[in-house]
Order: sequence, then structure tokens, then C-alpha cells
Amino acid sequence: MQFHGFEWDDGNWPKCGKHGLSKHTIESVFERPVTVLDDPFDPVQEPRLRAIGKDVAGRYIFIVFCLRVRNDVTLLRPISARHMHAKEVKHYEKQKS
Repeated sequence: MQFHGFEWDDGNWPKCGKHGLSKHTIESVFERPVTVLDDPFDPVQEPRLRAIGKDVAGRYIFIVFCLRVRNDVTLLRPISARHMHAKEVKHYEKQKS
């Protein structure tokens, strides 16, 4: 997955920030191995993707995002982000192996 930065504004940051994650933490997930899956939420309006990865502290983070092209540059726009619950991590680890 290729992108050249992140798109943050008053539309997406409050929703991401309300779960206690910083912009830096969310962005850092994409600096490590990450699992990206289609998100079936509303593919007609704008295709969304889901990412599962770890932050710098090793905690699993779940991120819903889309890719947007602005001035011929692809940006990753986080829509929602949160720490994963222990039950979700266990389920993900089981599927991964």
C-alpha cells in the first residue's frame, strides 16, 4: 500500500482522538507491519479499509481509514482509531496463525 502522508482535519481528528490515541501513535502503526482488510461499511460512498497493527509500545491498534488523492498525491485519511480489546487481540492472533 503506497501513500505519501496523512490527511487530518476537524472532520476526522476528533473521532480518532476521542479514544485516547495521538496522531503520532496512529501514524506510527503504518511504520510497522500492518494487516489491511476491506471494510464493508459503506463501499458505495467511499471505499474504506481496516488496519490492524501495533503502536510503538506494542499494543494493538484498530484503524478504519480511506485513501484520498489530493494534487496527484495519495494520502491516508484515518476515520476512526482505537486500542483493541483483549478478546479482539486473541481472535486476531488466532486467525493470523
